[in-house]
Amino acid sequence: MTEYTGQTLTDALEAAGLSDWHGADESIVATYATGDFATGLEFVNRVGAAAEAANHHPDITLTYPSVEITLTSHDTGAVTDRDLKLAARISNFAAEAGITADQPQ
Repeated sequence: MTEYTGQTLTDALEAAGLSDWHGADESIVATYATGDFATGLEFVNRVGAAAEAANHHPDITLTYPSVEITLTSHDTGAVTDRDLKLAARISNFAAEAGITADQPQ
């Protein structure tokens, strides 16, 4: 299993077209501007179902008006292909719902 850190993580995110996501320590993070709590809750439920199906569980913070999602592979302490694959699904869910990502400062 490939582990991504530092520049290899940045390169992997770029190669996968995951512009919603940025590296943070041993994880990747995306914050989505859902606009309201109900939309955020629907989005979180969809992400949760995909996470359960993949048996790969993100940390999720739901607030008004955004959702922050953090992915890491706890067994390796790094970002792996499992994280990138789930990140791509999450980004697709957001795009389908018309939800945009807040870019990191």
